[in-house]
Amino acid sequence: MIHRWPLRVYYEDVDLAAIVYYANYLKYLERGRSEMVRDAGISQLDMKAAGLVFAVRRVEADYLKPACYDDELIVETQLDRIKGASFDMPQRILRGADVLMQARVKVVILNAQGRAARLPADIRAKITALTADDTK
Repeated sequence: MIHRWPLRVYYEDVDLAAIVYYANYLKYLERGRSEMVRDAGISQLDMKAAGLVFAVRRVEADYLKPACYDDELIVETQLDRIKGASFDMPQRILRGADVLMQARVKVVILNAQGRAARLPADIRAKITALTADDTK
């Protein structure tokens, strides 16, 4: 499944040249991942109450073209390589058909002590469904 989340570039996102500051792309990716997880029916607040959180372990990012003030963008998020305590989320940021940025994000699940924990069965089922369902 490819999850698509729209956003607009605001003045606060850009540098003096009216180009999106590179670190803000990571914020956009985070929002896209959060919306995908929410749309899958996973409550991160409920996870936190149960002593589990998602954490980013690695980001590989390629900046291809600049986004500018007032651009309308789409953050595309997918899910693959599900393992016992982690999964990968390939992501892209697009302006129309142009890919502006692409990344591969490794997400791990941590327990209250900050150690890797296996994905609970209910979360694994919801996450696994994201790889098959192409309706969003």
